[in-house]
Amino acid sequence: MNIFDIMGPVMVGPSSSHTAGAVRMGLVGRKLLGFQPARANIALHGSFAATGAGHGTDKAIVAGLLAMKPDDPDIPRSFQLARESRLEVHIQTVDLRDAHPNTAVMTLIGERGRTLVVNASSLGGGRIRVNSIDGMPASFSADMPTLIVRNRDKPGIVSEVSSCLARREINIATMQLYRDRREGLSVMVLECDQPLTRQVLEDLGLLPGVVRCIYLNLEEG
Repeated sequence: MNIFDIMGPVMVGPSSSHTAGAVRMGLVGRKLLGFQPARANIALHGSFAATGAGHGTDKAIVAGLLAMKPDDPDIPRSFQLARESRLEVHIQTVDLRDAHPNTAVMTLIGERGRTLVVNASSLGGGRIRVNSIDGMPASFSADMPTLIVRNRDKPGIVSEVSSCLARREINIATMQLYRDRREGLSVMVLECDQPLTRQVLEDLGLLPGVVRCIYLNLEEG
């Protein structure tokens, strides 16, 4: 345990879970999409749905989508800033089965129609967990440089990806593997000790069987 586990993050209040964590969730969604969405449909579950308006959870998620950090003083103005940035926002509630009470499902749509669905939860103290991406399981905190690889479920791809990272002296801290069905699509989630360069991502994208690579590092601009 460190001091931030006790005191919480530097943030605009009132709540580390409903505000600071919500900002980080929106920021993760933006980073995973790769750019600011043109439209965001945000569905709030549980405590987020019940008390989110009073805690500014909806404004906090939108602030993250606008690339704000949890300590940004403009978080309360995020709806206005979204309109000025041509980000169309729709807020609704949803009842999810077996979900953390501070959970939101963000459906993010780009100007050219690219869509990303992110299910994430705020765990308290500004910490979050991404639960799924486009319906595929993906449990990670976004505290470390994180690589999400979508690939064909074929022998040898896990080894190829890990070898590619090893050649670039990238150490894998954690690895999770998911698939929708045998010989279908699989997802690798790798949390790494070092940031990944554009060249590494390009090399990974060229590996046979790799469909798409998504890289997430909240420390980068």
